Amino acid sequence: MPIHINLLAEAQIAENLRRRDPVKRAVFFGSLVVVFFLVWSSSLQLEVVINKSDLNQMQERIQSRTNDWQTVLDSQRKISDAQARLAALEKLSTVRFLQGNFLNALQQLDFEGVEMVNVKVNQSYIIDPGVPGTTSNDHVIPGRPATVTEKIVLDLDARDVSASPGDQVNKFKESLANLDYFRTILNKTNGVQLASLSPLQTGPDGKAFELFTLECVLPEQTR
Repeated sequence: MPIHINLLAEAQIAENLRRRDPVKRAVFFGSLVVVFFLVWSSSLQLEVVINKSDLNQMQERIQSRTNDWQTVLDSQRKISDAQARLAALEKLSTVRFLQGNFLNALQQLDFEGVEMVNVKVNQSYIIDPGVPGTTSNDHVIPGRPATVTEKIVLDLDARDVSASPGDQVNKFKESLANLDYFRTILNKTNGVQLASLSPLQTGPDGKAFELFTLECVLPEQTR
């Protein structure tokens, strides 16, 4: 029976041992893991770049919508202010004091023994600057428009030249207060008051008279 001798047996065993070296296998698998993580990291970075681009686009859209919403709020505030001004103008046109109507009413007051000497209209105005509208948490908070409070006082200087000067003063005052026009525009309480009454005087013609002043107060109007 022939005997086979493998002269390369030791070399083959050494090669097998080299191939089965755990360190090399560890290095090989470690390299694979590193490559995998590199690929995974690259994919994450790419995803971050894509998401960042989407985020920027979304922020631009939100900013655009925000600007549009702010424009709407500003427009609403302007409309509210314009409506308040229009209402104030309408109120002014309907309840304002008209000098012509006042003088026409005085002409209708025919009272014997009393002469009108002077008519004075005192009009004063108190201005309230108001508060502008504001926006808070995307909600319009209406402001308070500017207003003007009007005060009107009518001073009527007259003299009682009747046979008994002074007797006609209160009668003239009551007649004035009961005139339809004055009853409509004056204060309901103490609308006509006797502001002053001078002592008995004598005119250049030698006729005695008493000079008096009636004060007519209109209700305050805020516009």
